Amino acid sequence: MAVCGPAMAIALVLWISMANSLAMAASKFDEVIQPSWANDHIIYDGDLLMLKLDNSSGTGFASKSKYLYGKATAEMKLVPGDSAGTVTAFYLSTDGDNHHEFDYEFLGNRTGEPYLVQTNLYINGTGNREQRMDLWFDPTTDFHNYSVLWNPQQVVFLIDDTPIRVYSNQESTKGIPFPRDRPMAVYSSIWNADDWATEGGRVKTDWSHAPFVTTFREVRIDGCEWGVDNVDWESEVKRCSESQWGKEGRYWWKEKEMEMLNVHQSNLLLWARSTHLVYDYCNDPARFPVQPAECAH
Repeated sequence: MAVCGPAMAIALVLWISMANSLAMAASKFDEVIQPSWANDHIIYDGDLLMLKLDNSSGTGFASKSKYLYGKATAEMKLVPGDSAGTVTAFYLSTDGDNHHEFDYEFLGNRTGEPYLVQTNLYINGTGNREQRMDLWFDPTTDFHNYSVLWNPQQVVFLIDDTPIRVYSNQESTKGIPFPRDRPMAVYSSIWNADDWATEGGRVKTDWSHAPFVTTFREVRIDGCEWGVDNVDWESEVKRCSESQWGKEGRYWWKEKEMEMLNVHQSNLLLWARSTHLVYDYCNDPARFPVQPAECAH
């Protein structure tokens, strides 16, 4: 009969502990998201999820549900060291042609150089609304929250609850399109974009530093979840757009106080943009000799 000695018992306990930890991490993330491509490049480590890029592939995930309005947050730590050529994206998007999309794209850089965060909006299939910022912290050394708040009145990009960009609904007053009435899924991915990501493509990915890993501690989505079974489109739009309560509980993201920034948030927005904005399509006459209509707001 085999005898389990102390060393074997300890190894067994450690193995069970590690297996339970991995299962808990998978369970936590699997309630919200699922791999969307290159599943073998998504790694669970304790209570963390990691997206890996090497010279064979990047990878990505997508939310299991779609949402019409709400707030999506990724708590993540970006690729450390020499990340030039890489892009980590966190974004929301509708399906099909003429889609809506809200993007964070984190542009890797040479060791010691700051990350740039590019945000963009596609509305009815049209993008070209890029803005770029550097950050007031090193996004590779600790976890930070990157969020998009979306309701019928505004789209707000926030980093650790500091607004960095707002797109307001001016549809009724100025006829400027606003993304509404179509549900979005939440996505993230990492890929090689060294044809443009770092210094306009002048700095290429150094694969000797691979794998490049972005680490997630949590993905949170608090929104009006779109029905999936025999959905009545008009009823779902009405439920998510007009009601303050639904099957998910209180729709706090549509309360009156969420329709615009408060004074403190406005001051944070002004600070972030005055000290960290490095590019704004609204102030690029070479691309837009006539300033886009939404920029006048």
